[in-house]
Amino acid sequence: MHHRHSHRQVHTPVHNPAPAYNQGYGGYTSPPPPVHGGGGYASPPPPPARAGYPGYAQQPPPQRGPPPGADPELWHWFSAVDTDRSGSITVTELQSALVNGNWTKFDLDTVKMLMNIFDTDRSGTIGFNEFQGLWRYIKDWQDVFRHFDRDRSGSIDGHELAAALNSFGYKLSPQILSLVEMKYVASGPVAAGYGPPPGITFDRFVRACVVIKTLTEAFQAVDTDRDGWIQVNYEQFMKIVLSAP
Repeated sequence: MHHRHSHRQVHTPVHNPAPAYNQGYGGYTSPPPPVHGGGGYASPPPPPARAGYPGYAQQPPPQRGPPPGADPELWHWFSAVDTDRSGSITVTELQSALVNGNWTKFDLDTVKMLMNIFDTDRSGTIGFNEFQGLWRYIKDWQDVFRHFDRDRSGSIDGHELAAALNSFGYKLSPQILSLVEMKYVASGPVAAGYGPPPGITFDRFVRACVVIKTLTEAFQAVDTDRDGWIQVNYEQFMKIVLSAP
């Protein structure tokens, strides 16, 4: 079985993107201007020691102090998200802490993808050290999202998606771009006409870019002669597809 696919150098900000952005990612010499509704973390919830904190019938036990050298603001975030005071963050806790620019919760599949990337010890949860990397990762993606959300709508449309992927080095055909847009476009009340026009929210934009990067790298690993064609059997094909987040 042959599959035609163009191959280019991959430059998406998926693995440790922070240094690239500090230098001006993707040919941009300065970060895009800030804009409301970029997505990511919502305003911090009340301090953990406050009586009646959600999820507790009584005042929760005192939170441990931050590790030596920890950023106090980041530790506050971690402590606020860790609602059961376990010292680590679960998928459910992380999803509750992350919102898009339209105040919808992060898609669960995106949260699981983030957990999989940063749960380096495969414990099923995120500790503080892992959380620091995840937090920086989301902040870097916010800058990317804001830059390509040219109309400041709080979501990414087809043209903006094409511009973003093109800047990352992915020359996808209009047909493939259309499939990506349909797969990751917002659903629910917003798409049903009760809000702004449907588009790809921040969480789905990040997941779309990570999936495309993963599939492209899996294809390139098999396309050893770099001619844009590969020959795979059924098992190899399934491994490539199922490797996507």
